Amino acid sequence: MRHLTTLFDVTASELSEILNIAHQLKRLWSKGKRPPLLAGRVLALLFEKPSLRTRVSFEAGIIQLGGSAMFLGQEVGWQKREKTSDFIQVLGQYTDFIVCRTFSHSSIDELAKFNTVSIINGLSDLAHPCQAIADLMTMQELCDNVAGKQLTFVGDGNNVSRSLALMCAMSGIKFRLLGPESHFIEKEWLDRIAARYPKADIVQTADKKLGMQGADFVYTDVWVSMGQEEETQQRLKLFQPYQVNSALMSLARPNAKVLHCLPAHREEEVTAEVIDSPNSAIIPQAGNRMHAQKGLLVWLAKELGWIDTADI
Repeated sequence: MRHLTTLFDVTASELSEILNIAHQLKRLWSKGKRPPLLAGRVLALLFEKPSLRTRVSFEAGIIQLGGSAMFLGQEVGWQKREKTSDFIQVLGQYTDFIVCRTFSHSSIDELAKFNTVSIINGLSDLAHPCQAIADLMTMQELCDNVAGKQLTFVGDGNNVSRSLALMCAMSGIKFRLLGPESHFIEKEWLDRIAARYPKADIVQTADKKLGMQGADFVYTDVWVSMGQEEETQQRLKLFQPYQVNSALMSLARPNAKVLHCLPAHREEEVTAEVIDSPNSAIIPQAGNRMHAQKGLLVWLAKELGWIDTADI
């Protein structure tokens, strides 16, 4: 059984294959063609946290592939009414894929360990792999060759930045995290990346010039995520010097592209001037969540022996 709990679950070549499928499907989609590669397949969305992009992009994606989706909120009693082993094994009798969006990554690992159905991490406190795949797809569309380019993430060493650091290591992209040292990505995660990808070029710095110098892509995220509301004032004060504004963008390469995983808190982590500028790629980036995830679902189906991707 194949899962996507983090990008460590796939190799660099498999990530490339997922994206090749995604690009093929997007080209067909742009021509009004939606091959029903997953006809009859069922995708379950098991969510503890609110969502716009993750929920709608997965629902639309599976439907465009000929399958169907069902949203499972707290009414199904996950982690409340019965043991997880019973819950997931029963759910595996009804569905082909489960996207889980949860607070604790351990909940995703617990679902995956029973190997009854493919588990996809739709967001956890540790990682956001589907976002990173869509981000790489967007970057590939914006330049001929991403290898050797630089992505600077401005802000927190959070689930998004962890996944981006790993994605960059897998793709030959330089990764810089610019922000307060107290919120760097933890050494344990970076050590895992280095063990798998020893040539990874990853630097964390609080120095704006060092972090922004050579940046082809400048990426940011909200300073206060769901579950961190009690830290709001502390975080706003701590991250304010790292707002992505015109002054900070002037330190990057000319015409550096602006990325954001959304939702954005305008005039906090990024100014409206920057996020609405001609160099902003946030809307196609959000759109690529669906296309990248279609590629992932089709790739998983191929890995499970259900389809032949040569049919695309």
